[in-house]
Amino acid sequence: QVQLVESGGGSVQAGGSLRLSCAASGYTFSNYCMGWFRQAPGKEREGVASIDIDGSTSYADSVKGRFTISRDNAKNALYLQMNSLKPEDTAMYYCAADRFCYYSVYLWKYWGQGTQVTVSS
Repeated sequence: QVQLVESGGGSVQAGGSLRLSCAASGYTFSNYCMGWFRQAPGKEREGVASIDIDGSTSYADSVKGRFTISRDNAKNALYLQMNSLKPEDTAMYYCAADRFCYYSVYLWKYWGQGTQVTVSS
């Protein structure tokens, strides 16, 4: 019943920007922590950013200052504004939801299908 659908991925040159969206349904969106994760080929999935029910945010050091996570509870939507993109940001980006903002990626309960972000130099 829970469904998370990412969109907004694509190809962009280094230094460019993308805005990812995650449309959520099937649960009480406002009661869940939401997060963005990414996985590059040959690497483990890693946390990018999360936003809790009170609006508090957390970012990976690698994206802090460049990415901004936000949520619109009225629209059941999660966003990730990505600026100053670097080739190392290239990955499949996933939206996730859970009752808690777990540090470990594998503790998150609900996941979207992912959207590809490719940053060229």
